[in-house]
Amino acid sequence: MSTPAAPRRGGFVFLDPEQGRVLRVVPFQYNPDTIIRAVRPRGIGADAGDRLEALRLQGPPRETFRIDAEFDATDQVGTAPAGAPPVGSGLFGMLSALESAVCPTGAQLTQQNDLAARGMLEVAPVQGPLPVLVLGPHRVLPVRMLDIDVTEETYDGELNPIRARVTLTVRILTVDDVGHRHKAGGLYLQYQQSRERFAALVGYGPGAVGYTGR
Repeated sequence: MSTPAAPRRGGFVFLDPEQGRVLRVVPFQYNPDTIIRAVRPRGIGADAGDRLEALRLQGPPRETFRIDAEFDATDQVGTAPAGAPPVGSGLFGMLSALESAVCPTGAQLTQQNDLAARGMLEVAPVQGPLPVLVLGPHRVLPVRMLDIDVTEETYDGELNPIRARVTLTVRILTVDDVGHRHKAGGLYLQYQQSRERFAALVGYGPGAVGYTGR
């Protein structure tokens, strides 16, 4: 008798935006029960009442996801595996991995300070990693982190958080944001093409909703 496959967990994969290599992976400890999605089309002339432009689109819609995730480190015992945060640090490792996506590194801040000290006033903003939100095989989404809201609920004796609820708000990056050659642009096109394939499976014909085409 075959053993049932373990359920897949969603989470984030952080990529080097230039080379595409994986920097780190942050899986959800438990898959979220609820995900709130907003899809806002980018139309032309809809507000102005222009009949010729009512159905035209400027580009991909603005899509945002709000995800509530729960994490629990109360069962941390024994010796930490190689590369993992030390046992006894609670959720600091996981929280730090998420928050580092929106924080310049110490090396980047030091470099900017050194350039400013040499009189280079127009210092280019630093570039963070590319977050990829993975929600199953059909939704692998390049995103920009908009908000990370953390509610720490329980602590150990050294005030390390061991239970936390994290609300993540992200916006999908499209080819309009990064271009077609960027790694994020390629991932977005794959997501859009997958959505089109699934939409085509629902084509039951006009009679299914009582529409005859007249």
